Amino acid sequence: MKKTILLAVAISAFISCKDDKKTEEVTASTTETIAPVSDALAENAVIYEANIRQYSPEGTFNAFTKDIPELKKLGVKVIWLMPIYPISMKNRKATGELSVEDIKDPKEREKYLGSAYAISDYTAINPDYGTKEDFRKLVKTAHENGMYVILDWVANHTGWDHKWITEHPEYYQKNAKGEVTDPLNPETGKSWGWTDVAHLDFSNKELNEAMKNEMLYWVKEENIDGFRCDVADNVPTAFWQKTIPELKKVKPVFMLMESNKNYLLKDGLFDMAYGWEAHHVMNDINKGTKTVKDLDAVFTKIGKEYEKNDFFMNFTSNHDENSWNGTEYERMGDGVEAYTALTYIMPGMPLIYTGQEYDLRRRLKFFEKDSIPKTKAKMFPIYEKLGALKNNNEALNGGKNASSYKRLATSADANILAFEREKGGKKVIYIGNLSKKDQQFTAPIDGTFTNYMTGEKVTLAKDQKHNFKPWQYWVLTN
Repeated sequence: MKKTILLAVAISAFISCKDDKKTEEVTASTTETIAPVSDALAENAVIYEANIRQYSPEGTFNAFTKDIPELKKLGVKVIWLMPIYPISMKNRKATGELSVEDIKDPKEREKYLGSAYAISDYTAINPDYGTKEDFRKLVKTAHENGMYVILDWVANHTGWDHKWITEHPEYYQKNAKGEVTDPLNPETGKSWGWTDVAHLDFSNKELNEAMKNEMLYWVKEENIDGFRCDVADNVPTAFWQKTIPELKKVKPVFMLMESNKNYLLKDGLFDMAYGWEAHHVMNDINKGTKTVKDLDAVFTKIGKEYEKNDFFMNFTSNHDENSWNGTEYERMGDGVEAYTALTYIMPGMPLIYTGQEYDLRRRLKFFEKDSIPKTKAKMFPIYEKLGALKNNNEALNGGKNASSYKRLATSADANILAFEREKGGKKVIYIGNLSKKDQQFTAPIDGTFTNYMTGEKVTLAKDQKHNFKPWQYWVLTN
């Protein structure tokens, strides 16, 4: 193969300089610039969820691609692209409980672009975002910057415009009248409210094969590095057991599931789960309905119910949280920075959602065009600093070969979270007042450390009393 390519280049040199240039471009575009996905990837990675529609005023791949070097500054190693496929126009969501058909004013109707999770074609590109060549440029640029690209995969349902609706109605779940339905609650038989999508029926073997082939297309033809799988536990486990090994035969892939079901992490299926429980407790601590002891209970539960090499994506926000439950500032108040640091220091992989690095303080519209701010303020340098620590200090390894986690008992454990991570002689300690009140406490920490966020030296003694303001935290390194 190598000899053939060299011969082609030599022949083209005799024809014209223009043809020679074309040959060089093709060769460059097909040369891989990044090592295959491996378990080591997850140990010190930061993941970024890219909402292409809302990332820029243009809402295009190209506008996002030019900023990939900015993401590199944040320590990002995995880019998760929200669905990039054409969106079904039929029954598309508008606002509240209304679909686009309920909007009578034509001009008003035009602004409702629908949900990216209502897909009309799994192997095509949403033309609003650009072309397939634009997408390939994004992937190539990410790889050149040491980042992997995973696609959002929605296997549970399609949009109502998908050709399977007419060509393969047997692929879908139906009601008593034989009509294709939107997803229904199996306990009540009532709609979940996702009326813009049609529910697939994985008891059909042909559907399983067709869906597997759609996923294989992106790995084989477009060189992507894995998938984030929407409502993964709503899809039969048997599908993942058949499909994921087939994907890995083509190349190693990284698999993130929107689920925290431990059985889906077994036997080489998914690599990373959602850290829902820790996230919800963080929100509830700010509400005053839970304390740090409830967060301790989550870590204890993980130790009992999950295997040692299972790990989670840690987050203060994502597309669902931001649009439906509120920004991290709404949910976590003044604790945002303390919780952000926690997601980096605790075991797992931290997530940045589009706009968080630019202090986004409003809910992004889900069915309409919107844009994030692009001014660096408080959070960008914080994410930058935490990203560097995560990338470079093996004490924060958080994947299948994670560093140790040791809870440090304090005299105020209901409000003070203190723990240390250690590996290879390196140690990182987190101490945070996760409450709205001043706290005085002692902690069993002895020695001289660097307060990583400020660069100051800190000398501590085991019987020393500490006074922390509300939401004050330290990240200490040896």
